[in-house]
Amino acid sequence: MNGILYLVATPIGNWDDITFRALRILKEADVIVFEEYREGKRLLSHYNIPEKLNETLNEHNEEEASSRIIQYLKQGKNVALISDAGTPVFADPGKLLARKAIAERIDLIPIPGPSSILPALVLSGFPTDEFLFYGFLSPKSDVRLHELHLIKDVDRTIIFLEAPYRLVPLLKDISIAFGGARLVSVAFDLTMENEQIFRGTANELYMHFEKNKIKGEFVLLVEGRPAGE
Repeated sequence: MNGILYLVATPIGNWDDITFRALRILKEADVIVFEEYREGKRLLSHYNIPEKLNETLNEHNEEEASSRIIQYLKQGKNVALISDAGTPVFADPGKLLARKAIAERIDLIPIPGPSSILPALVLSGFPTDEFLFYGFLSPKSDVRLHELHLIKDVDRTIIFLEAPYRLVPLLKDISIAFGGARLVSVAFDLTMENEQIFRGTANELYMHFEKNKIKGEFVLLVEGRPAGE
């Protein structure tokens, strides 16, 4: 019989956010797949989870690693996939592995838990009934501006993820594409002691972060196009 592929959500910053079920699955799994070896080992060490067969799966080795992990599953081994933080596969490596497992009729079981998206959304003050999760824009400014212009008329809350060092360029491009008066919310280091939420217009936040450099993981949300704009 095939093993089971568990997609295990792990804390995005606060160690206390791990679930009892996630801990049990990580302790019982035959194989744990990390996004990055150092981060995965740090997590196992923090929760006193014994050493076992470990693999890494990331954007650099996804094809090769996915095929190897499928073989473990076909051998009857249960595999737990984790990312560096949050829910694996969602805006993280693992999509190819999930598709291969589905094609091989291997069971996938999600172990839900921490995610930065919903906390950032409910803290933004923007409508939560409908939203567009865009994820990562292009790192190239001209392409990023084109992408933003394509969605500037969306009337739902829009959620972006980005590398910490691209916050200021992103806010500048949002000001250009959406207009400087469009409301924006930036959630920094969610669940951690230094968690901060910034709200204001695109122009206001662009000028603020241009003057006040802040480093950290963030989620950026933009209000949908106001009626009549």
